Amino acid sequence: MKVIDLTHTISENMPVYPGTEGPKLQVANTYEKDGFKETLLTMFSHTGTHMDAPSHLFEQRTTLDSFSVEQFLGKGLVIDCSDLQEGERITMRYIEHVKEKADQAQFILFYTGWDNRWGTSSYFGEYPYITQEVVKYLIDSKKKGVGLDVIGIDPISDENLMIHRKLLAEHDIVIIENLTCLGEVGNELFTFCALPIKYANSDGAPIRAIAILED
Repeated sequence: MKVIDLTHTISENMPVYPGTEGPKLQVANTYEKDGFKETLLTMFSHTGTHMDAPSHLFEQRTTLDSFSVEQFLGKGLVIDCSDLQEGERITMRYIEHVKEKADQAQFILFYTGWDNRWGTSSYFGEYPYITQEVVKYLIDSKKKGVGLDVIGIDPISDENLMIHRKLLAEHDIVIIENLTCLGEVGNELFTFCALPIKYANSDGAPIRAIAILED
């Protein structure tokens, strides 16, 4: 068995969505003074590698803490879209190439290679994003979740978040953003685990995402 960490480390100088305050990691207790170390974490719920709940945009929709824990575990498939250039779209062509495996997967994760730009200003640029046809496929095939290695599932210019809205308005699917290392997973089905911090009425939460590959 091989386990691959798909999660960016939370730090004070990490990239955050434009307009969002970065996290603060304040040492609250020290070895010298208190005999132990404890850190006060202050951050927004959509910091780093994180998961969006339907309640992120819709008041009466499902929160992360109200999902069964099974929602966050299942068969994953990474689809390689790393040939795309800035601003190009992830179309159904990429899914059609691996349709049999995509139909079996519960989580579709799109590998664009954009995580190589993590920590640079270009990370907030015109990253690849999925089309409405891909959104329809995800809904019709009843996926548990969709993930990408970019900062948002909508293009950075779309302040209305139309892809978010289409996915989350009526369907219990989660959106995972800011994944990393998807290029190490390969193109076979694997066990995907993405566990969000469990807090009350959660609209989103940082996750620890991993891929478990069988020998």
